[in-house]
Amino acid sequence: MAGFRADKLAAKDKSRSDLLKWVGIGALAVFITLFLTAALLWNALFAQMPSLPSKDELWSMNREPAIEFVDEEGTTIAVRGPRYGNIIAPADLPPHVIQAFLSVEDQRFYQHTGVDRWAILRAAIANWRAGETVQGGSTLTQQLVKNLFLTPERTLRRKAQEARLASDLEQMLSKEEILELYINRIYLGSRSYGLDAAAQTYFAKSPQDLTVAEAALIAGLPQAPSRYSPYNNMDLAIERRNLVISRMVNNTFITPTMGERAKNEPITLVEEAFDPRMGYFLDAATENAHQLMAGKDVPDLVVTLSVDLDLQAKASDILNTKLDEVGESKNIDQGAIVILSKDGGVRAMVGGRDYADSQFNRATQAMRQPGSAFKAFVFAAALETDLHPYDVRRDEPVSIDGWKPKNYGGGYKGPVTLSEAFAHSINTVAANLAQEVGMESVVSLANRFGVSTQLGTYPSVALGSEEVPLMDMTRAYGVFATGGQIFKPWIVKQVRSSRGDILFEQKPIKPMKIFNDARNREMVGMMSRVVIGGTGKAAKLEVLPPPPADGSEPPARSGPPEYRDVAGKTGTSQDWRDALFIGFTADYIGGVWVGNDDDTPMKKVTGGEAPTQIWHDVMMIAHESLPASPLPGAEKAITISAVEEEKLAYYRSLASAFASIENQ
Repeated sequence: MAGFRADKLAAKDKSRSDLLKWVGIGALAVFITLFLTAALLWNALFAQMPSLPSKDELWSMNREPAIEFVDEEGTTIAVRGPRYGNIIAPADLPPHVIQAFLSVEDQRFYQHTGVDRWAILRAAIANWRAGETVQGGSTLTQQLVKNLFLTPERTLRRKAQEARLASDLEQMLSKEEILELYINRIYLGSRSYGLDAAAQTYFAKSPQDLTVAEAALIAGLPQAPSRYSPYNNMDLAIERRNLVISRMVNNTFITPTMGERAKNEPITLVEEAFDPRMGYFLDAATENAHQLMAGKDVPDLVVTLSVDLDLQAKASDILNTKLDEVGESKNIDQGAIVILSKDGGVRAMVGGRDYADSQFNRATQAMRQPGSAFKAFVFAAALETDLHPYDVRRDEPVSIDGWKPKNYGGGYKGPVTLSEAFAHSINTVAANLAQEVGMESVVSLANRFGVSTQLGTYPSVALGSEEVPLMDMTRAYGVFATGGQIFKPWIVKQVRSSRGDILFEQKPIKPMKIFNDARNREMVGMMSRVVIGGTGKAAKLEVLPPPPADGSEPPARSGPPEYRDVAGKTGTSQDWRDALFIGFTADYIGGVWVGNDDDTPMKKVTGGEAPTQIWHDVMMIAHESLPASPLPGAEKAITISAVEEEKLAYYRSLASAFASIENQ
């Protein structure tokens, strides 16, 4: 029997100690590896994860600018950019609207805390059985987080961040606050964000008026807005809608009978068609709205415009009809129209024939020669020097520093009154008159009246050789129309947020008198004579009786026609490159231009032809059903025969001659 060996026991203890040592080292290595792996995984999943903003910031973050344009009656005209609509509280909606969303997107919304583990498990089993992704496990809160903060990429990192942020959001907001944010921020296709925008886009109604079938169709969109869009695939949209309705029945939100009835309800969509006749107006309004809101963090706006929708559409149609009629024979390619109310509101603005073809706005952006329409400023400056409409000047050959203006049609009349010279657009008298009062005075008056461009003071400016936008000329004539008061044209009446907060409102502007009332009446009288018997005769506006209430034809007029008071001036630039008529009544101021974008001459088109005819047709629409209000100063347009005019000029010239002899 072998004796006890202490050395062997010591060796066994040492071996066990070494084993434990290496096991410990291995365990530590595994722990460190797992820790580092977990740290790296945590860093990979949550590094640079966005943090939750404040409650207020949740409503405005990551929103593209959008503007909804409405008329003064609140009717939506168009939407530029994404459509967000008004903020809707869940409590203000019929129960079936919210139930539709919860049935298809998150049946356990009120049970989970941001992440629904049962839904994830259920979706995983369903997807495994189907061999493809047929269900998702995201909660409504997770969808909201994805839309507000995260990219749409399908990665483990994004899903992990989505789950964590959803849990954080549930701690920050109540369930009702999350639901309100969801229904107002979720993307629902066709540029529509939020339930109100979608209800208006698809059905032209408020969310409170949605039927079960309509609510179910919209509720089925968040998963794949383009795929399930009824505009893109009606059959698939109906299939998705019916799935939502079935789940509403399963959740006992509605009865089976209600569900069947909803599934059989036809879908009647609203086609959101953009009217190109509004294009130029909306461009100008968009620019103006952005200027008004510069520096303010309000991406979604509801903008009320000054536009008269019917007048805007018909003005565009009238321009195109006229140019279709005479454009080719007269070599006229383009035109523009501006109609202003007496308070400066832009009621219609047509910047060209076809917005889809060219977005260049010829009413506001084009610089064109106003021709004889500029003479209004020459004669107004003359009246400010105490001249009068029936003062006499001679129509005769003129040479000013080598410049020799000619009259349209040639020939000279000799002594003429200023009123006759203005009515018949006599160039020689206007050129001499500008020299008499000083070109600096003429240019100063034009700028004072609202012509914003920098004008030269060389002699030909008196005949409209400097380029001016049509809007400026129309605004400047508004001084004559308003009794000598200046106004600034405006196109935006009100700007408010989608919550209804008023951010801007056009207030009545206190008129500023810039032209003497007596002189203004004399100018209106001379400008009325242009229409009564001068170059603008085509602008006469007949007063038509209102149509009978029963829709029948109005009775035939007995007696001579009745005309409104109209004042204005024609304009034709050198070589017939531009032709204009700018005129006004007691109610509206309007300007019309025709010409060519490449500045090529028309075929002897004058301001008294196509522009005045277009002006007449548009103004007849604008004045429908309006009474024939008097235009102060129009009564001064004394109409006398040509012979009497000639005698008057002769005797006035004799009186002037004798006066000059006596003063010698």
